Amino acid sequence: MSQLSSKQISHLRSLGHNLNPVVMIGNNGLTESVLKEIDNSLKAHELIKIKVQSDDREARVGILQEICEKAGAVAVHHIGKQLLVYRQADKPKIQL
Repeated sequence: MSQLSSKQISHLRSLGHNLNPVVMIGNNGLTESVLKEIDNSLKAHELIKIKVQSDDREARVGILQEICEKAGAVAVHHIGKQLLVYRQADKPKIQL
């Protein structure tokens, strides 16, 4: 996926404010089943919020990078334990 401009990221961040986390990553970390759920959620919604239970910031950054690599997504925002991830669908619902 190509990089997004700062205006596009700002737009996606504003859309993400009202979202609730659709995927929660617990103590087991990023398992195959969690990745599959993230992939399904991205197909359905394009923009999703993920909650990570880990208190370690470095681990959360690593998880976000791994999600983006394996799911072909773009990291929109990371604040605290919340991750906001975007992947454009075949028939886009969100206009950038």
